[in-house]
Amino acid sequence: MCRDGSATYAEAIRRALPAAVQVVDRWHLWHNLCEAALSEVKAHSTCWAPVLDAPNYDGPRAQTTQQRWHQVHDLLDQGVGLLECARRLQLALNTVKRYARADRPERMLPVPKYRASLVDPYREHLRKRRAEDLGVGVKHLFDEIKTLGFTGCLNLLHKYINQGRADADRSHISPRRLARMILTRPDNLKPEHQGLLARLTAACPEMTHLAAAVGHFAELLTPQPGNTDRLSHWILQVRAVDLPHLHAFTRGLERDRDAVNAALTLPYSNGPTEGVNTKTKRIARQMHGRAGFTLLRHRILLG
Repeated sequence: MCRDGSATYAEAIRRALPAAVQVVDRWHLWHNLCEAALSEVKAHSTCWAPVLDAPNYDGPRAQTTQQRWHQVHDLLDQGVGLLECARRLQLALNTVKRYARADRPERMLPVPKYRASLVDPYREHLRKRRAEDLGVGVKHLFDEIKTLGFTGCLNLLHKYINQGRADADRSHISPRRLARMILTRPDNLKPEHQGLLARLTAACPEMTHLAAAVGHFAELLTPQPGNTDRLSHWILQVRAVDLPHLHAFTRGLERDRDAVNAALTLPYSNGPTEGVNTKTKRIARQMHGRAGFTLLRHRILLG
């Protein structure tokens, strides 16, 4: 019997069908690992962001973050509990936990999150022109890239230059995009992305161990008889490294170990069902907000 790994579902099945063999759905195992990996990438953004020459923010938000980190850890050093820290600092308990998990304040500072821009294809041209003439006007640059095929507006170019993206060695990537590269099958990455991923994951030992842990866990998702022992070895390796979000993932595996072992050794799969669920959710998102008064009136007139 396949299920999504929820403790509520597990208990309900145990009560209704005590003799049933529970198998955690491998899709949800991978999904939960993806969330943990993304959290780790965000936590180590100060390690890999300098590789991309990402700008360091020293604004009010960064100063507040560092101040809160010191406040939380000063209280913890005094023996104050997490709940009491949250009460004294007037912060949410989960926020205090995040600050407590970070061993230094820099880990709480997020890397700049830049979406792909219409200006990206013309970044090299902008860098070259600004290197040749520091006083070149934005309007003049706008006219130049317009002749090269740029379809955006002047304000978009202004924002791009003010963020420093035109002068960086490469466009900045978000933690989510880096996590996606780590979680992608290496054979499906372009050669340039493979090189970039190797540089970013080598930024600190934790990122190197994270990439290796993701790859080894992906191999376990192919059911084999010896995967139970391999999973135990994988959990020990992960817990030996400073990866708190992956540690939380391993604790979830341990709580439902029998069903996880069955998922990694038996050929049962809930993939087709999850595919239908995903398709239904996608259709629901596409139709969200369309069933308004205009559509209702149109249906009435047609009826």
